[in-house]
Amino acid sequence: MMNKIKPAPSRPSPARIEARAATIGYDRRLIAENLSVAIPDGSFTVIVGPNACGKSTLLRALSRLLRPASGEVLLDGRSIQSYPARDVARKLGLLPQTSLAPDGITVADLVARGRYPHQKFLQQWSKDDEAAVIGAMEATKVTDLSGRLVDELSGGQRQRVWVAMVLAQETPLLLLDEPTTFLDIAHQIELLELLRRLNRDEGKTIVAVLHDLNQACRYATHLIAMREGRVMAEGQPTGIVTAELVEAVFGLPCLVIEDPISHTPLVVPRGAGEVHAIAEKA
Repeated sequence: MMNKIKPAPSRPSPARIEARAATIGYDRRLIAENLSVAIPDGSFTVIVGPNACGKSTLLRALSRLLRPASGEVLLDGRSIQSYPARDVARKLGLLPQTSLAPDGITVADLVARGRYPHQKFLQQWSKDDEAAVIGAMEATKVTDLSGRLVDELSGGQRQRVWVAMVLAQETPLLLLDEPTTFLDIAHQIELLELLRRLNRDEGKTIVAVLHDLNQACRYATHLIAMREGRVMAEGQPTGIVTAELVEAVFGLPCLVIEDPISHTPLVVPRGAGEVHAIAEKA
């Protein structure tokens, strides 16, 4: 167990977006009941948990794609349902788990679609739009793909293009469902470093669903661990991630040690052989 790391004292930030006593699901399938989650303003919040625990469902509810059967989602203190769709799109950008591009669309045209919420009836395109698209493509390193058709790209290239579209939206709040999907390890770290810079340097509030627990611990300023539609723990990773929590959430026997580079929790799984050997010694 990791004993040396102590979380730095911090004052809790007010929530930019939150779910209050929300019951959410699909048709008659209940995913979460009476779920309350507050995303601290200015945080890099990462949601982790096993498959089908409600991570993506929560993100869909926070983005207004899924309306709670009861309870509510608040955005800047107001029910998110009370905003016109364009106003929501100016406040938050969403990268869903699966995205489909129109046939025959180029990378540049898809990224440019992120600017639609900012365009006015009498001014369809501006220098600000152009700068946002160029900046987003540069940040995600897809500029050299700008003239290519999206459906000709690899899975990893397409994922970076979708991220560029969300960045071009230039919203203060970003919701990203498994943004590292299809990316090789180098591009995963590159993207997470970009999100960290957006959070630290530009003050964007970021909410991401990640599967890699060690990446979550390294980059999150606020971690939410879920299981079966419930929040098992939340807070700074250094304050909540223990071997007991990992086993309770994921059913994974492990050790939690200090990452020698980032000084954040590092989860080291125990194989079945190691678990049996420890039990025998005990």
